[in-house]
Amino acid sequence: MSSNVDNTPLGAIDAPVLIIGAGCTGLSLAQGLKKVNSPSEIPWGIPILKTLIPPEAFAKLDAAQVDPNRPCPPSDTIKFLNGQTGEQIGAAETPHLYRLRRSKLRALIAGGIEIQYSKSLADIVYSDDGTTVTAKFADGTSVEGSVLVGADGARSSVRNLLLGPEKAALNTLEFAATIVQAKYTTEQVKFLRSWHPLFVAAAHPAGYFGWVGLHSAPDVDDPENWIMNHYISWPYSHAEQEKSKKWSNETRLKQVKDFAEGFADPFRSAFAWLKNDHPVWYAPLTQWDPSLPDHQWDNHGGRVTLAGDAAHPMTFQRGQGLNSAIKDASELVIQITDFVQSKKSISEAIGDYEKEMVGRTGTEVRLSAENSRMVHVWDEVLQSPLISKGFAKQ
Repeated sequence: MSSNVDNTPLGAIDAPVLIIGAGCTGLSLAQGLKKVNSPSEIPWGIPILKTLIPPEAFAKLDAAQVDPNRPCPPSDTIKFLNGQTGEQIGAAETPHLYRLRRSKLRALIAGGIEIQYSKSLADIVYSDDGTTVTAKFADGTSVEGSVLVGADGARSSVRNLLLGPEKAALNTLEFAATIVQAKYTTEQVKFLRSWHPLFVAAAHPAGYFGWVGLHSAPDVDDPENWIMNHYISWPYSHAEQEKSKKWSNETRLKQVKDFAEGFADPFRSAFAWLKNDHPVWYAPLTQWDPSLPDHQWDNHGGRVTLAGDAAHPMTFQRGQGLNSAIKDASELVIQITDFVQSKKSISEAIGDYEKEMVGRTGTEVRLSAENSRMVHVWDEVLQSPLISKGFAKQ
């Protein structure tokens, strides 16, 4: 597995904080640590990011949206439909609903951060005196730091080294999704966006859940180069997943097109307009709950910890993964600031971070899994967190 490493120096610490992973979590943390002498009270969502990244980067946040030409409104209403009839069954009003492309967000917040790319983490070694940690890489190089933060995604190498492959393995749920990204004609793409400029979702009485949304619209005058992103998810037992694991792309595409035939628009047309050889991405729903007893890791006196998807990968229907990851970064900055200012030992600081993070995100992992179950059960869908509360913090 490829890892990206950031070495972030902190004035009062002799060795840097090592961040394994240069995704949104790692980069947000790195930027926040550069402000280590300016702790502040942290709210939820986008305002947290504002406290972490440079003002000039936050001012350009609209450019990281899927549609950079559509300024984020103060509030937006997302519709939820009956997938069979197309009738609206719910709506969620959400303030500051930024629909961000992770690749654009990473590029936006990477400025000024020293990143070593294409590093594959092989081992973590701890000094006998309890003061440093060393990351060893497959290419024979190594780097020493005071704290190592694993922010290297759902299939985290750091988590694997801390817990072993069996305990660190993702938990595969009995649901799956087939996901598509595609371009369309001008008329088609405008039709698909006519329900909402960003996305629309639907629960189907037969137990399916559908989503049609915008992935990228860089040029307002060139709709045929806009990219749409859509999926259908459904209950899928472990036995069925095993039986179909060698299916070809053609078979996966036919399956999801067959599902879509029972949907109203825009879901039906989004899949019907695809060519029969269009690439798809099949994804069983997975999670990893950091609060389970078997998932408790040794942080070696505060010298190693996890954040973001490395600590709490969760199902995606409620869209809480990035929010939770940014909250992790802010909490780590607060705790490491306390250490730098000699208010806590590093063991106390990382211990306090983990106590808050594990409790908060363990709850969110379980809530997201329950939401994923409920949106596939017609009699329960209106009570699901997604449709009853939208994307707000629970």
